[in-house]
Amino acid sequence: MALHLIKLCVGADSIDDLREWVAERSLRAIATGLEPHSVHTTRMVPKRVEELLDGGSLYWVIKGQVQARQKLLDIKTFTDGEGISRCHLVLGPEVIETAVQPKRPFQGWRYYTQDDVPRDLMSLGAGITEMPADLRRELTELGLL
Repeated sequence: MALHLIKLCVGADSIDDLREWVAERSLRAIATGLEPHSVHTTRMVPKRVEELLDGGSLYWVIKGQVQARQKLLDIKTFTDGEGISRCHLVLGPEVIETAVQPKRPFQGWRYYTQDDVPRDLMSLGAGITEMPADLRRELTELGLL
């Protein structure tokens, strides 16, 4: 069973903000001859790398709710210029919307088990993705999605 990470998406007000950030990073990577992946740098290095890379994703909390994920492609550790161990979370270029799930603020990232993750929005039916995000959020809060 895949293991995932969950992290606050600081600075993003919506999934569209996250998508713009990912697209910008992907374009920069392509311009330098690299694969169109985005990279998120974090100070703490996960210890369960093999489980995370066995189909895991990074789930993003935007405005207090899990709303999207990106596939984890690689985790690369390095030491920065100040001698601090860090890692790059190499993420797939696609931002996949999920059913919204409330999440309280926390620092850093956390492991997120398969039993806890919200379903992908596409798995809920084609009409769901066409609904306005506010309506989806309300229906979820009412327990109807």
